[in-house]
Amino acid sequence: MSKCEQCIVRQFNSLKALTKEELMRVSACKTTQIVKKGDTIFEEGDTLNGIYCIRDGVCKMTKLSENGKDQVVKLALRGGMIGQRSLVSGEPSNLTATAVNDMQICFVPKNEIIEDLQKNPDFSMDVLKNMAKDLKNSDDQLVDMAQKTVKQRLANTLVYINQKFGSDENGFLILTLSREDYASIVGTATESAIRILSQFKKQGLISTKGKQIKIEDETGLLRVE
Repeated sequence: MSKCEQCIVRQFNSLKALTKEELMRVSACKTTQIVKKGDTIFEEGDTLNGIYCIRDGVCKMTKLSENGKDQVVKLALRGGMIGQRSLVSGEPSNLTATAVNDMQICFVPKNEIIEDLQKNPDFSMDVLKNMAKDLKNSDDQLVDMAQKTVKQRLANTLVYINQKFGSDENGFLILTLSREDYASIVGTATESAIRILSQFKKQGLISTKGKQIKIEDETGLLRVE
């Protein structure tokens, strides 16, 4: 089990603001676990007793809508921390976290994080900045839902995934999502997402191989109306 003070992924989250001594204390009490693709880390309504730091892999954060469908509100990736909002507010989780691919995560107990929040102002400020960033992203997503067409949202999602996660040696997006996930991200029916992806393929904007997608014309995707 790696030590927090030696872990490179902490540079991507609020743990970078902890002192060496605080990191050693956190490292001594954390637990590391492997989460298989499709497994749930925690569910909406769960009381969380700590936070999770993503060492490897990606998870989707979803909210159950009134019609019984899961809406993807965020993709959390390597270096990200999940569960901190519930921990700080003292309320049950507002979202469900599910592994998109095989993941390795570290769990840090609540009492350790609360102690650092109380004693280390740099850490507290960084946690607040990250939560503020999440709120800003939620605001942007709400505007996109209201003002952009489903085609535009799906095109932008493909470009975002390509820029954020990259592609493999054959040009296919490294992060492979199901058509249901794409539909959930952009807020449409799965059938509509499949139809739009088919249109993108006919227009030469993308190519596909099974579930895999390759972006052929990123500029063209950004110009979709």
